[in-house]
Amino acid sequence: MTGMRKATVKLGVVCGAAAVAAAGLMAPVASAAPAGHEVRYTLSVGGPATFDLLYLVNQPANKAAYNADAYSYLKRETVTVAPDAPWVFTTTLADPQWAIFTVSSTTHGGQAAPDSTCDIAVDGQSAAHQTAPYNVQCQLGQW
Repeated sequence: MTGMRKATVKLGVVCGAAAVAAAGLMAPVASAAPAGHEVRYTLSVGGPATFDLLYLVNQPANKAAYNADAYSYLKRETVTVAPDAPWVFTTTLADPQWAIFTVSSTTHGGQAAPDSTCDIAVDGQSAAHQTAPYNVQCQLGQW
């Protein structure tokens, strides 16, 4: 019986140590801070049109870093958007106040105004919104 008792005690110590180790491994994951804020840029239109877009995809360390090399933080592209298919881009920024989204219509004479609307949403909540016939700009606090 003594041998059985020693084996049970050893097993209990091993299981207890394993449980403590497992809890220690999980604790940092549970207490980790979020990596940043989800920033979503959306362009919607009343009529189909092509646009030149400029928007922030990576956050600079500060204004000096941005001014030194702005295009390493911005993306420029040309897109065609239809009323039933808005353009959407999502990124993560530590400080969403850096978000900026500039939309320029390439509509030429003889075409109806596309009635563009830009929106910047932070963590699912609209933070900036503008509607205009052709060109719109949405931006938050750093600008």
